[in-house]
Amino acid sequence: MLLRHTTTKEIDRKALTINPAKTCQPVGAMYAALGVHKCLPHSHGSQGCCSYHRSALTRHFKEPVMAATSSFSEGSSVFGGSSNLVAAIDTIFSVYEPDVIAVHTTCLSETIGDDLTQIISKANEEGKVPEGKTVIYCNTPSYVGTHITGYSNQLSALVKFFSTATHKKRNVVNLVAGWMEPSDMREIKRIASIMEARTIMFPDMSGVLDTPLTGKYKMYPDGGTTIPDMIATGDSKFTIGLGAYTTEDACVKLENKCKIKFEVVEIPIGLKATDRFVTSLSRHANIPVPDALNEERGRLLDLIADNSKYLYGKRVALFGDPDTLIPLTEFLLTLDMKPVYIVTGTSGKHFDESMAQMLGERVPEAKYMSGERADMFRLHQWIKQENVDLLIGNTYGKYIAHDEHLPFVRMGFPIADRPGHNYFTNAGYNGAANLTIKILNAILDHHDRTCPEEKIEFQM
Repeated sequence: MLLRHTTTKEIDRKALTINPAKTCQPVGAMYAALGVHKCLPHSHGSQGCCSYHRSALTRHFKEPVMAATSSFSEGSSVFGGSSNLVAAIDTIFSVYEPDVIAVHTTCLSETIGDDLTQIISKANEEGKVPEGKTVIYCNTPSYVGTHITGYSNQLSALVKFFSTATHKKRNVVNLVAGWMEPSDMREIKRIASIMEARTIMFPDMSGVLDTPLTGKYKMYPDGGTTIPDMIATGDSKFTIGLGAYTTEDACVKLENKCKIKFEVVEIPIGLKATDRFVTSLSRHANIPVPDALNEERGRLLDLIADNSKYLYGKRVALFGDPDTLIPLTEFLLTLDMKPVYIVTGTSGKHFDESMAQMLGERVPEAKYMSGERADMFRLHQWIKQENVDLLIGNTYGKYIAHDEHLPFVRMGFPIADRPGHNYFTNAGYNGAANLTIKILNAILDHHDRTCPEEKIEFQM
């Protein structure tokens, strides 16, 4: 049965979200903090909140996610959690020995009005923070924004507490990574390496949430942006932000603090977005694009040309994060597909303007929406009104795909029912080839599975 009774009639909803295409701020803050070497995220709130956020990330990455909590009791919920946090800081440094504790708030601590600046200043004054160690913090109330907002807030905190200018500019380009998979960050670093560009990526989840199995447990994996590198971002010559929603605030803060100019481009998903990233890095690092990258681009073009007949005109519905949906929609258009329904739970003008610009003439019938009421229920209603040939989104989309008998490509967060997303990239030219193959396989597998017996062909 599942969602089979979803109606086609849309009702104006002002205060109700059904099956949201988002999750809450602390999940994003926790994820971003994990991209710093020897950093332990700390959830200032109840134990249940921290457990949920950890489990959401653990189910997605199939890796243990470490985080601490202030473990609010009834008393803390009424009188404040100051003493809990100060005691937690002391215990964490004594027992778990991180270099950094990244504190983020929850609904509860925000509602009762805990002042993190005052509490952490008190912890420093009382000697709870050892010399050479750091406690950073950001505000992430779950009742506003989304996991994307929380991720952005944590990146701004990293700049606030670490980036330092010494007025000795280095020939280095900062890469501020938006919400991506570890595999995507690894691929972007590989591209920079092929170009021989000196870069600092932050945060960096590669080597943290895609670690090898060696038989030895490490609470703090070898990966992540190191503190010296975080500090050195203040002396870089330029900053490239990957994804406007997650990185622009951090880029602005870095410019204001350390006078480093920046450019924000889309996450390099697909042909054109990767072209823009490579061009930007080439220009600001003052290096040419090597032949090796041009060859990768050519192989992608060959793959698209060889399989265009299977993709042309296919109607696609997709949902997820705006920084992913914008370049993904552009890539679907490059494949001559028709993205007709797009929703994201994160609100913002950039998404709406980008969709209008891309889809206005090429897919005039397209429907797109952002914000709290841009949920999966609405997406399902649109699909009920006129069906699509493909659905792209996170694991929650499987219920719609099942009831509407649609081919389904999993992309985004969370993916809890399939492996590989933290190992096989969707970024860069190689990632675009991976994504094209996933789309092709989903469509062709669905055709083989559902077509009449006489239509089954050996070669398609």
